[in-house]
Parts: sequence; C-alpha cells; structure tokens
Amino acid sequence: MSTSDHTPSGLESIRARLNVVTQLTRFSLLQDILGHPSELPTLKELDYVNPSKSQTTIRQHLQQLVDAGIVEEVLLPKDRRQNDLPYKFYGISDDGRQFLKEHKLLRAQDTLRNIYDQVEKTNEIKRYETALRPKH
Repeated sequence: MSTSDHTPSGLESIRARLNVVTQLTRFSLLQDILGHPSELPTLKELDYVNPSKSQTTIRQHLQQLVDAGIVEEVLLPKDRRQNDLPYKFYGISDDGRQFLKEHKLLRAQDTLRNIYDQVEKTNEIKRYETALRPKH
C-alpha cells in the first residue's frame, strides 16, 4: 500500500496505520526492534527491555503491528534451529520500513541502537541476542 494515496479511503487507511504505530507501547516496541543489533529481536528480548509490560501485552501489541503490515514474524528455517535457542523473531517489514520512513519515524535509529547497547543484559538475554538469525 502506498502512503501517497490521498483519496478519502487512502487517507483513512494511512491515519489508521499511524494510530497503530504511534500508540505508546507499540511505538516503544518499534524502537526496540530498530535498536536491536540485528533488528530481529525475540519476544523474550522485547519482554526483557520492557519490564513494565507483561509478555502477553507485548505479544498482543506485536500482533497488531503484524496485522498492520509494519512488523513481520521471521522464522529460522527448521534445519538451522537449535533446541535451546530461539527461532522466531520480529522485524520491520519492507512495507513497514517504507511507511515509517515516509512519516519520518525512522530518524533516530542510531540513537536507538546506542540506547539498546547500553542496556545491562542477563547472560540468557546475551545468548538470545547473539543467537543465529534468519536473513531479513
């Protein structure tokens, strides 16, 4: 969907998508995804950097971002999975990246990466952070 569609239905669609991405929790999740070293965090990593939110709440907000086409679930192929490491990741979709760029919501990515790097992480989160990721 092009965000340059200025018909009444096109503008309403853009407005609805902006409402999805600018809601505080979802916007925070987008920032966490963009700040992650691979831009493909797991639910556990997102849960860790959002301690005031339950994992269920995070999952629900991620699903809304997926439904809006901003975020996509990215799975590690079965033949590359390891028993004790994650295989499901969340990343910004190509369409989502374009939408965020057009609406000037990507400008702070370097700052977000620096902030993410400063977060003190447990050994488990460090293991998750360095786990094998699919190409995105």
